[in-house]
Formats: sequence, structure tokens, C-alpha cells
Amino acid sequence: MSASAPVTIHRVTQLDLWVDDHVWPFAQTHRTKIDGYFAARQLEQPKLWNGRVLMGRRPRFEGGRFSADYFETDFASFLCWREWEFPDLSVFNGFGMGVIRSSDGAIVLGEMGAHTANAGKVYFAGGTPDPSDVRGKRLDIPASVAREVEEETGLRRSDYRAADHWHCVEAGPYVAMLRLLDVYLPAEALQGRIEAHLARDALPEFSRVHLVRSEADFLPTMPRFVTAYLTMLLDGED
Repeated sequence: MSASAPVTIHRVTQLDLWVDDHVWPFAQTHRTKIDGYFAARQLEQPKLWNGRVLMGRRPRFEGGRFSADYFETDFASFLCWREWEFPDLSVFNGFGMGVIRSSDGAIVLGEMGAHTANAGKVYFAGGTPDPSDVRGKRLDIPASVAREVEEETGLRRSDYRAADHWHCVEAGPYVAMLRLLDVYLPAEALQGRIEAHLARDALPEFSRVHLVRSEADFLPTMPRFVTAYLTMLLDGED
């Protein structure tokens, strides 16, 4: 994402996301270069896996609704698009994340493990959707968020109360669909529970848990969409 890309936060109550059979010209045109680049990345990070992911086109904000069309591609093509500074601006990375908040108001984030494509970055729990998040032809971001939150933190739907709305943080080629999840535990107990989950996982996505109570807890490894949303949340808007 360009450092100068504006960040816009949209409050929405409906996600209207559909998956079609679009074939991505970027992935076809640059296939040989993409495969070579990804092979080199795998030498550096052997745990990278070239699975299938979903990317978006034609994002639209209308009233309280966010609509977009999604298509399936391989992770290698997605990674190259991202690391080659977004050469195709007709597509975007639209993903869901759960913003975990303790009963005493701290926000929980995780630091991505060294084996991941986002090593060292500090994020909310979540990630790029994949075909398992599709129901018929519809992309189910609420289910994607619940799945990612459980995989990354061990928290199940019964452990939190999910907000009935979303904040879509639009930042250049990214649209982060963020849902506030209020957990019935104070910060230190919640942190301990998540750390115990990470200790049981042979290859956890998160290597470390971070608590944010104020802007003093912001880190340079937090992307701009994360700090923009946190600033809004800490200002009392949720």
C-alpha cells in the first residue's frame, strides 16, 4: 500500500459479496515470473503454501452496504501482486478481521510468525478469505472471521459478543472488514488464554500477543488501516 494512500472508514450493516468465475489476466500474463518469484520465496520461507485465495473487484459503498465481486486465484499470484506494489489496480484485497476487546477495554492484536508471508506485522485476527468461506456463490465474511479468530487465538463464538455492524477500512488496494468482538475476560486473563493456545499450536500464526489501551501502545509494525481503526475506537466511536 502506498504510504500516501488515503484511509477512509465506512460503517456498514450489510456485506453483499459474491463470487464469480472471473479469470485474472495478471495471473495469466505473468505466470512464469510469478512461479519463479514464489519458488525463491519458498526457499527463504519453506512453510509458505501456494493455496487458493479470494480477491475482490468493483468495491461499492452504498448507504449501509458494502458490495463487491470476488474471484479465486492462487496465493503466489496474490503475493506477487502485493509485493510488486499492486500493478493491477482493478482488483483489491478485501478481508475480514475480528477486533478482540477485553472486558476492561484493551484491544488484542497478534504479531505474525516468522514463517508467514506477513512476518513481524501486528494485526487483528483474520486474513484473506479462501474457498472454504464461500456458501454457494456468496462470500461469508462473518464465517471467515469466526474461523480465523478460532484458529489464531482459540476463541470460539461463545467466548465473545460480535457487533451487529462492521467498519470497512478502505486504504489504497485494501478493504479491511472489521468486526468488534467483546470478550468476557479482562485483558491479562484474555492474553494468558490466547498465549496458552499459541503454546499448544505446533505452528501458530501469531508469535506474540500485544495489548493496546492507548496510542502509546501503537507499534511501527502495525499497518495504517490498523492504527486508523484503533484511533477511532480509542476515541470512543464503535
